[in-house]
Amino acid sequence: MPHVTIKTYPDVTEEQKQALTQAITKEIISITGKPEMVISVDIIDVPEDEWMEKVYNTDITPNLDRLYKKPGY
Repeated sequence: MPHVTIKTYPDVTEEQKQALTQAITKEIISITGKPEMVISVDIIDVPEDEWMEKVYNTDITPNLDRLYKKPGY
């Protein structure tokens, strides 16, 4: 714990994914005090033409009341 899932367009490079994972892990450790060994990060590529159907309509809209950061689109 915690487990973080990130969904993004496929144009994010492997290097960017690694950097993002390292940054998120570092901040989780800093803020929660949890050890690195209990943190997991998953990055899922979602094509832009499928974003609304597979992410916005299923993950974002139904959960707006619990999102800590809401999109501005």
